[in-house]
Amino acid sequence: MDEREPVARYLSMLGSERGFSANTLNAYRLDLRKLSGFLQGQGCKDAVSLTRRDIPGLLAFIHQQGLSPASVARSLAAWRGFYRFLLCEGEIHENPFINLATPKATARLPKALGREQVLRLLEAPGEQFRTGRRQPDALRDDAMLEVLYATGLRVTELLTLDLNSVNLAVGFVQAFGKGGKQRVVPLGEIAVTKLRLYLERGRPALLRTRSSNRLFVTRSGRGMTRQGFWKLLGRYARSAGIVRRISPHMLRHSFATHLLEGGADLRVVQTLLGHADIATTQVYTRVERDRLKKLHTEHHPRG
Repeated sequence: MDEREPVARYLSMLGSERGFSANTLNAYRLDLRKLSGFLQGQGCKDAVSLTRRDIPGLLAFIHQQGLSPASVARSLAAWRGFYRFLLCEGEIHENPFINLATPKATARLPKALGREQVLRLLEAPGEQFRTGRRQPDALRDDAMLEVLYATGLRVTELLTLDLNSVNLAVGFVQAFGKGGKQRVVPLGEIAVTKLRLYLERGRPALLRTRSSNRLFVTRSGRGMTRQGFWKLLGRYARSAGIVRRISPHMLRHSFATHLLEGGADLRVVQTLLGHADIATTQVYTRVERDRLKKLHTEHHPRG
């Protein structure tokens, strides 16, 4: 299946009209390549050749790859949307995926860190700074981790912040989430203090004579990459004595979970996280219920 036509037009439409993020577009591109692999195995020369009779074989093909239910559901969504696009474009006369039931992905409960773990993690860059090792990097990392936990931003939102995204005078950060949706999130005093220290002492030392509009930069003068942030997060987690493998999204989960534990309103948390649907945020209430049930079982005499 030639990616230039019509896959490229489909992905371009998703990006320009539907506001899909680069990460989602890349995932859809991989899903469509899986479809291409199936078609080639069936001797089909292009996507138009797929018929309703081929769908059972396609479903068996995708399940044989050992993908998670969530990945299978996303692949089906990508394919269904692609063929709906082909129908609208007049490339096909019937959508082979019409009325096809999509298996629901098993809802995975978000994994959050405990408060003590978060505290140790946030203190880890400061230890490097106090011992004199890689001070500009440590100041940057200190600010990045604090901002991530203070705001609950997605890692892509954090890494694409520019200098105009933060207002330290009022203590807010402006983030652009999925679909380019904008939201303003408070930073908190500690995050403001760490950001100010990084901007005054860390960032100039990293940039030297170079210039960049990105808020968080590396020694090369470029913005921090997702892979680079994963690596530094893992390093600081080990330094903090956290043995479990953690991801940037776990700090976002921790942000939401700890807010709800503290009594925050669910709608407020939804707004801070940038969730379009309240149902996405409600999963955190289940986490809190499970935690309370566990505490009751452990400590109540009749538990």
